[in-house]
Amino acid sequence: MLSWAVTFFVLAIVAAVFGFGGLAAGAVGIVKLLFVLFLVLFVVSVVINGLRGRSLA
Repeated sequence: MLSWAVTFFVLAIVAAVFGFGGLAAGAVGIVKLLFVLFLVLFVVSVVINGLRGRSLA
């Protein structure tokens, strides 16, 4: 999923260099969505691993 975000980020940069404003804006929107999704999944996995490491006894 992180590779998708990087791919769309590079696409947005290339599109912005060539002046395709609409395409660049669309790619940036996708990058933002994927980044937030990746960040949420990371935080959830850190919390789950933290809880799993605790002893309940």
